[in-house]
Amino acid sequence: MSQTSTIRQQRTQDHLYRAFIKLVKEKGFHTVSVTDIVKEAKYNRTTFYKHFEDKFDLADALLTNMMKGLEEAVGIPYLQRRKINSSELNHRSFRIVDYFYEQREFFELLTVPDTIPSLTTSLPLTILKIYKEQFHFVTVNDSHVNMETFKRYTAFGFYGIILNWITTNFAQPKKELVEELIELTRSHMKTIEYIGQSSK
Repeated sequence: MSQTSTIRQQRTQDHLYRAFIKLVKEKGFHTVSVTDIVKEAKYNRTTFYKHFEDKFDLADALLTNMMKGLEEAVGIPYLQRRKINSSELNHRSFRIVDYFYEQREFFELLTVPDTIPSLTTSLPLTILKIYKEQFHFVTVNDSHVNMETFKRYTAFGFYGIILNWITTNFAQPKKELVEELIELTRSHMKTIEYIGQSSK
């Protein structure tokens, strides 16, 4: 497949994704039909079915892409296998917050009662996966804790903060939110080491 064809296909999929997100916000996932999606995106059903089997397939692909993007965004500020002291954390360290804001059109789906299947479970579990697989933490004062439990506690706490930010329509300035996250991190983490994404 040529690069031009790949770019064209990606552009078509992106248009379908955007139309789908808009409709789910307006009508709820279960009410949206393929006909609604192609009408909103200004395509025909034949084009839709070249890319997706049905709206569930589209939703799964969209969710997978967004979670993959989240996993990739986390590591951007860090050098692999470099351990840093939490005192070195800065705004760039929380590239993950930028990702949530840049992709807010999608993440606002968390506020929709009839949202796409698995979103409300996939997001916190993806954050937990990132903490478990991509980072190694040392606690303040080298406290002995069950690290799996610590990462679960930290991941779901972070998810709660982000969810509140989203549900309040991103009212808190991003800079202020990141500053609070830095202070919270420093309160219970001594060092952070970015291990990197699994090659699996």
